[in-house]
Amino acid sequence: MNNAAIGVDIGGTNTKYGIVSTEGVVLFENSISTSDFNQVEELANYIFNSIQESKLKLNKDITINAIGIGAPNANHLSGYIEYAPNLKWKKLVPIVNIFKEVFSTPTFLTNDANVVAIGEMSFGIAKNIKDFIVITLGTGLGSAIVSDGQLIYGHDGFAGELGHTTIFDHNARECSCGKYGCLEAYVSSQGMRRSSFEIMCNSNTHSELRDISFNNITPKIIHQAAKRGDPIAIQTFEMTGDILGKFLANSISYTSPKAIILFGGLTYAKELIMKPTIKSMEQSLLAIYKNKVNLILSTSGANMAIIGAATMSLKAIK
Repeated sequence: MNNAAIGVDIGGTNTKYGIVSTEGVVLFENSISTSDFNQVEELANYIFNSIQESKLKLNKDITINAIGIGAPNANHLSGYIEYAPNLKWKKLVPIVNIFKEVFSTPTFLTNDANVVAIGEMSFGIAKNIKDFIVITLGTGLGSAIVSDGQLIYGHDGFAGELGHTTIFDHNARECSCGKYGCLEAYVSSQGMRRSSFEIMCNSNTHSELRDISFNNITPKIIHQAAKRGDPIAIQTFEMTGDILGKFLANSISYTSPKAIILFGGLTYAKELIMKPTIKSMEQSLLAIYKNKVNLILSTSGANMAIIGAATMSLKAIK
């Protein structure tokens, strides 16, 4: 009999889920659009049916022992997603109880970046690192802080919401959370789109991006344009990296991590985002931290969040 768990990674754009073995091997995975589901109950039932079908196709005797869920604004203490700005569901979502009722299986919840950190500690690039920060760069900006091998949750389960730290207070952008000047409003898929148009509005520089509407432009398109030498696209990455680097320099002062791991869609641009971020970070660091913190890209692939969520749940039932 093969013991396994279900890992679910709920994002503002897509929800990924799969069956993961106790050794961290993904036996099945799938991705669906989060916005296709008006109610969390619909999402849970869809995943349940998909998992049942996949178990039959795998032709293995698999026992699902637990379910782990990673989601934005997830509180592992309460089992609720609370006021997630990039999700269209109601303000307080009792997601643990919903999945537990649908699957009749022990279910556990944490922040979406936390599951990446758990996965990286268990099977990935942070296996031998006890002090690090994970930054997830997707629709929004997620974060997880690990100190001495332990995730920092704080007194209420919400420690480490770095994406909603205020970094600008003058003529600042409105964030999806309702605040102004949040890091996420500048460093995320949505933030990059806004930055590219802001740069174009303040410049006459020719760019292929000018022929694309605001609603259609994506970090992938900006990345492809930058590789072709488009000056506005390159400047967008430089602006994003500069802001992120300055912020990371401040974050290093809090916990003195050995590494900061970048994960998510924006990291596919590699050096385009890494080079300006490292430059800005090192320039902004206090002397005692300079050249001590490794800024690294996750090498684990997009399914690390699924692996981490499943691993979290298997550890929780031990």
